[in-house]
Amino acid sequence: MTRIVVPFRGSGAKLRLAPLGERERHELALAMLGDVLAAATVLGDVTVVTDDADASALAQDVGAHALDDPGEGQGAAVATALQGAEPGAILVVNADLPCAVPHDLRALQRATPAGGLAYVPAADGTTNALGLPGAELFAPLYGPGSAARFRAHAGELGVTALAVVVPNLVDDVDTVDDLRRLGLRVGPRTQVAISTLGLAA
Repeated sequence: MTRIVVPFRGSGAKLRLAPLGERERHELALAMLGDVLAAATVLGDVTVVTDDADASALAQDVGAHALDDPGEGQGAAVATALQGAEPGAILVVNADLPCAVPHDLRALQRATPAGGLAYVPAADGTTNALGLPGAELFAPLYGPGSAARFRAHAGELGVTALAVVVPNLVDDVDTVDDLRRLGLRVGPRTQVAISTLGLAA
């Protein structure tokens, strides 16, 4: 079974979603997480790494596991989830990809090269998702320019790195304009949040 890790940052997340207040940003972030989990739980065994009680409760409600975030950034969160992982396919999927559906995650898994890694670069050069054949290929390289660092990491290991352009995984949400641009492509939980918060175009 595929292991899927979804890191979720609680307080202080999505600051670029101004002018939304903290409560509204949190509500929207949880809605996007819910849509990502709806896609991921169809495909495999899902772990949400978070310090947020609401996110932990949501994970458990949809049949995923919740794991405490060590609080040292996204890379450390993912590494914590992969400690002691059994051999097998792994996907790491960001929580702000509300357009994702199971087919997108299957496409990433199928595109992951044998013995190598696949990565989904965001428009800003960060990394939205990873496909790995095992935990040993992961490195905590997130942040600005991380897509290039994951590619370089694979090169240092002597394995293939494949950039995978799956539109629903490329399109993350950092700003209110992103939400309006994605429109009806986002999942049902995010649709409800957009309507409730009055963000529809």
